[in-house]
Order: sequence, then structure tokens, then C-alpha cells
Amino acid sequence: MTEGLLLKGFEVELFTGRPDGTNVGVASEVARDLSDFVTEPDHRNLEYTTPPISAYEALPEALLQPRRRLREWLAPRGLTLLPGSTLSLGDSSRFERSDPTNPYHDLIETTYGTKVVTASVHINLGITDLDWLFAAVRLVRCEAALLLSLSASSPFLGGQLTGHHSQRWHQFPLTPRQVPLFLDHTHYIQWVEQRLADGQMRNERHLWTSVRPNGPRRPYDLNRLELRICDLITDPAELLAITALLELRLLELRDDPQRLDPLQASELSAEELAELADSNDAAAARSSLDATLQHWQDGRAVTGRAWIAEILEQLSPRAEALDLRERLQPLGRLLESGNQAMHWTAAIEQGCSIGDLLRQGSCAMKDQEESVAPLSGALG
Repeated sequence: MTEGLLLKGFEVELFTGRPDGTNVGVASEVARDLSDFVTEPDHRNLEYTTPPISAYEALPEALLQPRRRLREWLAPRGLTLLPGSTLSLGDSSRFERSDPTNPYHDLIETTYGTKVVTASVHINLGITDLDWLFAAVRLVRCEAALLLSLSASSPFLGGQLTGHHSQRWHQFPLTPRQVPLFLDHTHYIQWVEQRLADGQMRNERHLWTSVRPNGPRRPYDLNRLELRICDLITDPAELLAITALLELRLLELRDDPQRLDPLQASELSAEELAELADSNDAAAARSSLDATLQHWQDGRAVTGRAWIAEILEQLSPRAEALDLRERLQPLGRLLESGNQAMHWTAAIEQGCSIGDLLRQGSCAMKDQEESVAPLSGALG
């Protein structure tokens, strides 16, 4: 069922390495040989993008087909795809440039170093109504911690357990350091132009926050919301469950902004909401589903796990109407048994090694790619 659903696209970053979990960079060579992959500043990870698709049935193949192609390219070289969102067994003290001649990469390496050498998945949902889009950015900014909590998969760095379920988000340099809750499109344009003028942003893409408006000519022409906070989610069923949760939440917002737009429904000011959102994100990076967060409605304390369960109950009628209840089922398992970072942390405490866990995770990724049969026909 696609009627009433939004277009969905994903930007997926992946680490490459040896089967023992050691990070090895080959991004430049991959991008040369496989046209659907692009490099990141450090060559140990790379990225591919899926086309905009509304039907959930077509999304698993769109996500997995590039992984199969990349795996075929890696195999003769003794390399594989690695799970996780940080340099779990890599040297996090040294930047490994994918393009030493790129001046923007000079800036990245000099300013941020390996803090930005991470893997994640960005979820894009098509929204062209600008009032709805900016209300969506506000709501997702205030609930992004929940989506990070479900996806956390980076408890390791440089061969060590870090104490954070999402080391990636803990270390990632939010830029600019303070981002307001955007009141509307005009506010967003003016704010971006000011940040470009004062040097806090080097270009229109240099807005690194949990969620942002996106489009063909930012900040002016916008057509989608981009959720940036999630760690890498290798299981397509879990990724689509989180996507469905996000999509259903935004459809509810469209129909009832007085209840769900934080600018209209919160007791807190826009400034307080921005501070609350950033504080919640940091708490979720530490403890994910077990984190104590502040609800944007009134600042009350609530665990991430309880808040997500509450939202799922509220979304149940619309999920039923749009035939998405089954898509959401992996979220119940995540709430009950924990996310990837929680599983890995528990396994380490039971005596497993990081290398063993990465090796198992890499094999699980391969099994996922083989379990989904390619769909025939057009992707609608």
C-alpha cells in the first residue's frame, strides 16, 4: 500500500575492513569502479544513496542491492563490510584521506580529525509543504533522541568499550554548536545566510545537526526532511521499522499540528526546546533506551523506552489504516531485548571480544543480503 505514504530515501555510510574487524580503507578505489558509491573524507568508509521510493515493499532491495555489489568487489581483496558506526578496531588517532588534493577535506581533517570518521544512515522523507516541513523539523528535533536510542550501534572505539551506546553521536562535532528551533522557512534562510557570512558554516551543507531541511538548492528550495542522528542500522527490517515510526509521526503532525508541533503544544520556549533536544540527544548517546529524557511538552522526566512505547500506542490506529503494523514489529523486539549497542555491551561483559562481535555482525549482514530476493518491475 503506497497511497498516502511519503517518498523515502536513505544515505547509507559503511565501513570496510578485514573479516577480523580491522578497518581498511578502499573508498577511492570503490568509487572509481562502482558508480553508485561515493567517498567520504577518510577512505575507511564510503556512502551510497537509494532513490526516492514510497512503497515499503521495494525498500529492502533498494537498500541491499548496493551492499551486494560492494561485497562482490571486496571479496577478492580479502575484505568485507563491517557493522557499527565508529572505528571499532581502527586507529582513531590518524586521519586517512580519500582525496589528499581536496581543500574541503583539508578543512575537515584540520578542524575535526577522526571525530567525523563514522558510519550512519540518514533517513529522508519527502515533504514539499513548507509549513508542514518546518513543523516536522521541530518535532523531530525534539524527539531525535528516541530514534538514536533505537539505532545505537557504536559502543566501541579503537578496540575499547567506551561507555557510550552511541560513541558516534557522543563524539560527532555538532556544527554550528547552537542551532535554534526554526520558526519557518524565512527564519531558516536568514539563519543559514548569517552562519555562512560569519564563517560558522563553510557551505550550505555544513549544518551538522540531528535533523535538517533538505532539498535541491538549500536553503531556498526544499523538498524533504533529513534525519541525521541514527547510527548505522544494518538490518533492513529494523531500519524500515524506525522509518515507519518516523513517517507515521509526521503524518499525525500534519493532521494535528496543535497537538504535535512543539511551538504550539509545548509549555517551553523555543530556546528551551532547543536546549532540551540537545541534552536529550547527549543522554541517548550515553544510555540509549535506558536514558532518562525530558519530554518536550512540559519537561517531565521519561525513559526513552517508555516514551517510544507511548508513541507507538498513539500511532496504532494510523499504522493499521496504512497497513504498517507489521513493519513496526521489530520495534517491539528492540524495546524488549535492546538495540545493537546493548547486545554488544552485554556480550563483552560475558567475555566476548570486539573482533568476534564484529565478525558475527559482518556475517549477519551477508545473511541479510542473501535473504531478500530482488523484486522485478519498477520501484514505485
